[in-house]
Amino acid sequence: MPGSTLRATGIVTLVAAALLGSAYALGRSLVPDQPRHGTGVAASVTQPHYADQPPIPADSPEATRASPTPADGQHPAGGGEGPFGTLVSTGSPRVALTFDDGPDPRYTPQVLALLREDGVKATFCVVGENAESHPDLIQEIVAEGHTLCNHSWNHDTTLGTRPPDVIRADLLRTNEAIRAAVPGARIEYFRQPGGAWTYPVVSVCEGLGMAPLHWTVDPSDWTAPGAGKITAAVLTQTGPGSIVLMHDAGGNRAGTVEALRNLLPELMARFQLEALPTGTT
Repeated sequence: MPGSTLRATGIVTLVAAALLGSAYALGRSLVPDQPRHGTGVAASVTQPHYADQPPIPADSPEATRASPTPADGQHPAGGGEGPFGTLVSTGSPRVALTFDDGPDPRYTPQVLALLREDGVKATFCVVGENAESHPDLIQEIVAEGHTLCNHSWNHDTTLGTRPPDVIRADLLRTNEAIRAAVPGARIEYFRQPGGAWTYPVVSVCEGLGMAPLHWTVDPSDWTAPGAGKITAAVLTQTGPGSIVLMHDAGGNRAGTVEALRNLLPELMARFQLEALPTGTT
């Protein structure tokens, strides 16, 4: 009997061990393996997730694919961080005054006289048909050391929506009118009327060797709000590197001229004013 009891106990023990082993194997099969990295170390809850990854570098193809740049990779004035990669800064602490829509025989000479009186150089974004009508003013702008900027043939705010060959013809026609007045004039900037930039217009102007010029400060002087409001807006908004938008044509610019009379001393006390560079200044 004792021997029979021992044999029975052994059999029970073996069966129990077998059952436990089967249960363990079944349990392991139901639990998925931990994911592993290439190092062979099991993933941890402290590992970074996709949303934690560092941002795409600004100079990577993914970040720059939609931002056209000039053929040489450099804008004359730097600061290409505006709409569609346009210039919104001088790239230095200096401030640039820009005047659009001229030349105009009534207001452009007044603006030039004020700039001359204070020894300030500026940038004039000229309309082609006005340049053709007033070549003497184009000559005066260049003779006094100001920078020229192409502002389209007839201030077409929808120019950027047109086919590239139409945009190109418009810009070339404007450059030809400017150079008819001043042969060999350097025209290294283009400003889209109304600031209505598009990829095609930026691409075309850069293909013609002109940097797309936007602005930092817009006192809306084209609405003729009066000298006081124009002055206050410019003084409040202007900082180091600003490109200031004003107008010397396209309507009654008496308020702009009067504002400029007040602005120049104030701005000169705070900043160095410059004409945007053309590669020779």
